[in-house]
Amino acid sequence: MIKRLLIIILGLSFTSMNAQFIKEKSINTSVGFGLSAPYEDIDVYGSGFYAQGELVLKAASWVDFRPYAGVILTKDRDNNDSSLPPELKSTANAFMTGLKTRIKAPIPYVSPFIEIGVGFSVGSFETVTFTQNINKSGFLFHIPFSLGLELGKNHNVDLAFTYYFHESAEQFSGAFAVGINFPLGK
Repeated sequence: MIKRLLIIILGLSFTSMNAQFIKEKSINTSVGFGLSAPYEDIDVYGSGFYAQGELVLKAASWVDFRPYAGVILTKDRDNNDSSLPPELKSTANAFMTGLKTRIKAPIPYVSPFIEIGVGFSVGSFETVTFTQNINKSGFLFHIPFSLGLELGKNHNVDLAFTYYFHESAEQFSGAFAVGINFPLGK
């Protein structure tokens, strides 16, 4: 049921949204240092690459709707902590898509924001800890969450900590990313 609802929401969001409440449209591209880590509180994580594109639909100076598509590619890092077994790992290699809402403080030059949404990932996730050995692949539901700053006179640059919580894989993936906004014609 949730997957069907998600597909319907995504389908509607990716169609042309020429509703009167959309004030401006732009494209945002983000690139950053990707990571994946288990929910369990241990020093195990994967690191790698993150990239994402968003269609930014500005409804007001303080709220945007953002259909997105991106990729996270992390691999197991070398375990330098000799107290932990070397087989512990957290990896994520997936394509992600969904819809987020960004709420921001409309402050000139530096505007803090928070994002939350719903989406799904297609790929593989591996979480190996002391208590779990999870290897998931295919479609996985996720919850995106971000904290960041929009910078510049027109807020065309953003810095963000972006996370995607994958409940079924018992891990989160995310990034420290830098994004650039490209306005679309009126």
